[in-house]
Amino acid sequence: MKKIEAFLMLAVMVLALAHCAGTQQSVNTSQAEKPGAIAVEVIEMTGKVKAVDTLKRTVTVTGESGRTVTLNAKNARNFDQIKVGDIVRAEYVEEVAVFVRKAGAPPEAQGAQVVALAPKGKMPAGVVAETTEIEANVEDIDYIARTVTLRGPAGGIRTIKVGPQVKNLEGVKKGDQVVLRITEAVALEVTRP
Repeated sequence: MKKIEAFLMLAVMVLALAHCAGTQQSVNTSQAEKPGAIAVEVIEMTGKVKAVDTLKRTVTVTGESGRTVTLNAKNARNFDQIKVGDIVRAEYVEEVAVFVRKAGAPPEAQGAQVVALAPKGKMPAGVVAETTEIEANVEDIDYIARTVTLRGPAGGIRTIKVGPQVKNLEGVKKGDQVVLRITEAVALEVTRP
């Protein structure tokens, strides 16, 4: 499991550095007063390989809770090393950051990805981490009803309800940008019992 944690930390750090290098911005005093939030969720799973389908390249795993899932392993390196009875350990991390900034550019969507795989011939292991950033312009805002109408990068318009946990909603104005940055990372390793 230490291998997974090392891979996961490396992938998240590379994505963070790549994002910072590409989007360095100074934050002024009024920007710091805009609402924002970060939420992180980590899910860990351990299970035993119950079946390996070499033709379909799928692996059926039964978790500690008894739940059985069939995983698509079409792109897995070292697939031929996986045997019934092997232990699969996986970690899934999702971080969502939402913040508001003054308008300065049209809305856009961008992303970055990092992949690290076990060397050929070793037991399957690896990390895939991806960050996606989407910007939308505030088209309208209703402070009493706590709704914000946003125009996304493709021109679509959507009105969303803003929960009471978001403070300083009155700091958001028409024309501001809402930025949603989602980082997802999956790390897994297969070991023999």
